[in-house]
Formats: sequence, C-alpha cells, structure tokens
Amino acid sequence: MERVDELAGWVGDGGVVVLSGAGLSTESGIPDYRGPSGAARRTTPMTYQVFTRDPVARRRYWARSHLGWRTIGDARPNAGHRAVARLQELGRLDGIITQNVDGLHQDGGAHGVVELHGNLARVVCLDCGHRTGRSELERRLDAANPGFAAAVSAVNPDGDVEIDDAELDGFTVVGCDVCGGTLKPDVVYFGETVPPERVARSFELVAGARTLLVLGSSLTVMSGRRFVLRAAKDGIRVAIVNQGVTRGEPYAGLIVDAPLGRVLPEMVRRVEGSPAAGRGRA
Repeated sequence: MERVDELAGWVGDGGVVVLSGAGLSTESGIPDYRGPSGAARRTTPMTYQVFTRDPVARRRYWARSHLGWRTIGDARPNAGHRAVARLQELGRLDGIITQNVDGLHQDGGAHGVVELHGNLARVVCLDCGHRTGRSELERRLDAANPGFAAAVSAVNPDGDVEIDDAELDGFTVVGCDVCGGTLKPDVVYFGETVPPERVARSFELVAGARTLLVLGSSLTVMSGRRFVLRAAKDGIRVAIVNQGVTRGEPYAGLIVDAPLGRVLPEMVRRVEGSPAAGRGRA
C-alpha cells in the first residue's frame, strides 16, 4: 500500500479538489460505461437533439428511464462517497466536482458539490423551466401506466435501461404539471452543453488547488479531462484513483489502480492519523 501512503501525504497537505466519475458509484450498484464493472450498451445514449425532436424516442426514453430509476433512486452512498465527505469534514478538500448524476456525494454527507452534468433526481420542463423532484414524476408515471413492467437486461449509469422495444407499446408520457410542456431529466445529454457557470466554477476550483484528485474516471470524455489538462498546464499535482485504464495517465504524478471503496477509507484513516488531522474548517 505504498501508493496509498503517498496519496495520503498529498491529501494531508490540504488544498485538494476532487473530480469524480462513474467508477466511484459502481460499489453502490450503479454500473459505469468503461470500467471493469461496465458493459457495452446496445443502445445509443440519448442525445438532446433526438429527445427534443422525436416524440417516439422521447417515449422510449421515459419508459426505460422509469424502470431504471428503481435502481438509481434506491442506490446508497458507499465507503468511497463517505470517505470523500470525511475529507471535506477534515478540511482537506477545497471543492468537489462530479461528472455523476446520482447525487450520492450529497447523500454521503458532502456539500457544495458542483454537479457538472446535473442530477437525475430533478426534472425540468423545457417549455416553462419549472423544476420538480423525480419522486413526484415517478408517482405520476405510475398512475399513468398502472402495471407497467418489462424484463430489464441492463441498467446504464444515466438511469436508462435496456429492454425490448416491443415492451414499450402503450407507455404513456406525462407533461409538465404547470404548463403541460415537455419534461426532461435535469441532466446534460450528449449533444447538450454543460452550463457555463458550472464549468467556470470548476475551473476556478482547479486553479486554486494544490492537488486535483481524480476518483473513478477514465477521463475518456473532454467534459472531465479538460480539468486535468488545466491542472497539468498550471503545475498543479494530479493524483488518480481508478480501476483500469485512464487517459489522465500522462498528466498524473500519482496513480492508484485499485477499488475505490478499499483505497479511499484506508487513505482517510492515514490522513486522520497525520499531525494536522484536527484542522477541520467551519
């Protein structure tokens, strides 16, 4: 565990900004796309353009997402999420940026999380902008589709599931309960732009960091990798804890390839045992 000792030393210095990806949530039962627990999906991820322009595709999405929410909504934070929250409590973290849409950082006790891609627990109306909780939408979908069920072959990290299209017949989509408009999960789809204020806040956090700690991300997409590139350019240390290949390898000064639920709690124990362990922030 020599690498964990070194990681604890970096984190113990403070000034850490966490950038988390789907690999942090796999031990909560949510698969990722590219890591060891992931599986290649047969269906193409929903794009913003298709969702807004094709009512048939939109109905297909909501039917699959309605079934998938049972997995996402029931997921609970794991030891990795709790370890991140503990580091924040100890005053070692200056910020948390997540690419995940499951809300498990907050459920695990963290606060002030920048959710780059939004949160599946919220729903937004594309016509009037009204936002509601996902639980309310699920109640309305249950009422509109009594007895709806299908054989689920896979659950994807975005809450979509894979089922036979023949099982979608008759599924009813509900509209906004304020204006009747089109509802969409409050997440950033493929082909959609991450809100600029979230990007700006994330770059601000990275610019002020001593260490950028990447947790559970292959950094395949630029949405997350750009922060690693910025950190490397600015001479900020980059540490990565991830299972499997990561595109951040050329920029990282420290890489730990191991299960996050094992590494992070152990790293926290070592940080807690360091001389500065009591310097938590208000």
